[in-house]
Parts: sequence; structure tokens; C-alpha cells
Amino acid sequence: MAKITRTAVFTGGGTAGHVFPAFPVIHRLEAAGWDILWIGSKRGIERELVPAEGIRYIPVSAGKLRRYVSLSNVIDLFRIAAGLIQSFFILRRERPGFLFSKGGFVSCPPAAAAALLGIPAFTHESDIDPGLATRLNLRFGAVLLASYTDTLGFIPPRYREKAGVVGNPVREAIFSGDPAKGRILAGLNAGDPRPLVLVLGGSQGAAEVNSLIKGCLDNLLTSAALAHQTGSRTDTPPRRAGYIASPFFGEELPHLMAAARLVISRAGAGSVWELAASGTPGILIPLRRGTRGDQIRNAALAEERGMTLTLKSGASPDELLKLIRQLLEHPRRLKAMAESARRFPSDEASGGSPAREAAPRIIRALEERLP
Repeated sequence: MAKITRTAVFTGGGTAGHVFPAFPVIHRLEAAGWDILWIGSKRGIERELVPAEGIRYIPVSAGKLRRYVSLSNVIDLFRIAAGLIQSFFILRRERPGFLFSKGGFVSCPPAAAAALLGIPAFTHESDIDPGLATRLNLRFGAVLLASYTDTLGFIPPRYREKAGVVGNPVREAIFSGDPAKGRILAGLNAGDPRPLVLVLGGSQGAAEVNSLIKGCLDNLLTSAALAHQTGSRTDTPPRRAGYIASPFFGEELPHLMAAARLVISRAGAGSVWELAASGTPGILIPLRRGTRGDQIRNAALAEERGMTLTLKSGASPDELLKLIRQLLEHPRRLKAMAESARRFPSDEASGGSPAREAAPRIIRALEERLP
């Protein structure tokens, strides 16, 4: 992409999975001379994550898009309308070369405003099955950039011609984790032989994951050490020998992932691709209730590719403990799972890491499709 100073507007939020994959793309654009602006919500997690990366941030009103009847839908319609008006004037002032959506409800008003102003727009989908925000953004004229070939089968034929399959970008730091530093961060001294198990409940935490870990923690600590991301919605358990807990792992995460023999995680797309980037086997506990099933599909694909196992719905802490021990006691199986992770989403060997190639592929897709 030519080294000229232009503005690119990014939008999206609600969860870390709607933010983190954009950063590798943004940093490449910045290196090529682009000025970046992010339009996000006033209260979402993106309000903290984006400015921390040194990216200019403007909040707008945002409302949730629900598939069921609720009085909140009426209230949120006014918020969405306000967000559309705010986005329109922001984009008219900035006149960006393009708009790039990472999904989430906050991305829809900026995508609609871009359509009204004739600004080229792209929407990146991390999951196999496009979410409601992505589907709406396609109707507004955004070009789909998908993580999986299978995703194209979920969209109407009229959108497929311009769509591209690019993968899901992963923060560069994930590729450079230091295992020794990770064990130190987990409180393990050089003489402690226990393998490290990393528990990630997602950026907002997960009551189910936390409950399962609490129920088997005492027994698990006899043979493994744990680093536990609890989320901000629960009290952080006290530190003890072989166990550390934090509401959120930031800069520590790449090192903890590099040190971990096994990761227990939700099955968000970002989590799955970070396991692939670090080459770490996992046990996935997908969200099942009240969702459109994207995490179930993510977990099924990762297990099919041989990089993870999926904990069955309604499993007990003892069943989780049994599964963890089955893997930790079989190093050869863990090694095979790690090799499969590095190839994800393919099940065949390739010359490079698909996770690492995703950001460059997005840049090439932008170059090919921008006027």
C-alpha cells in the first residue's frame, strides 16, 4: 500500500474479540503512513483497549440489536439513531479512505454512515457463521473479509464475489512469548516441576469456567499449577502456592501462553486463533445458552482439526479434572495437538503460520479492493 498520509476509520467493540484482531492490521497501516481513528461505544471494553494502543478514539451512542421482543429495543433504537448521526458527521469531517468494521453492535451506525457518504467499507468476521452486525453491515455495502472459507456459505451469493478469506489476525506479541518468563509470572520457581495450566474465561469472565475451576482446584494443584483469568465480574481469589488469579491478563498473556502446557478457555474465535498462534493445546468450554452457537461451531472445528478437546455441556468439576489429567499424563498427545494448533485452520502442513499470515492477507485484500 502506498506510503501516503490518509485516514482509515476502524469500528467495533463489545468484547476483546471485536478489538484485538484489528491491532495487527492497524499497526501495519500506521507503518505505511495511514492515520487511524477508532469509532467505538462509550462504555464497551474498546474504550480502554484502543487508546492504550495509542489509537485516536471517538465514542458514539450505541444500542444492542436483539432478535427478540423487548422494551429495550425501543430505547436502543434512539441510541442507534444517535450513533448514526454522530458517525455521519465524524466520517464527513474525517473523509477516510475506508471504514473497517470488526463487528459488534457499535459497528452498524458507522457502517451505515459510510454507505450514505460513499466511503468504501469492509467488515471482518472472526467466526464461521457471520453475526447479526456483520450481516447488517453487508446490507450497508461493506465487503466481507472472512476468517474461514466455510463462512462464504452463510452469506447470500451477491456478497460472495467481492468477499475474501483472510484468516483472523492475532496480536504479534502472542508469537513472541517467553516460557521462562511465563513460569516466573505464574509464581513458579525453578525447582517446581509442575506443568502450568492457563485458564481464560474471556475478557468479561465466565461464571461457568470459574465455577468448574473452583470445584477441582484443590485436587488439580497436586499435579499442576494454574494461572487463572477470572474476569472483572467476579472477586479475584487469593493467591496460593501454584495458583495465581487476575481479572485480566494483558502484557503477561503471551508469556503465560508460551509457558502453559494446556489452556482451558471459552471458544471465542480470538481465543482459538491465539491457541493456534502459540501452538498450545486446549480444552474448550463454549458458551451454549442464549447464543447463536458460534462458540459451539468454533470448538467443533478446533477439535476436528486436532488441536483441542471440548468439555461436554453440563460437565462437573470432576469431569474437567479427569480430562486435564488425561492430557497432562500423555505428552505425546499434547505434542500432536500443539502441532495441529500451529496449522489451524488447515489440517495440512504449510510453509508458515496461518495465524501470522492473516494481517498481511487483510492488507492485500484492502489493496486489491480499494479504488
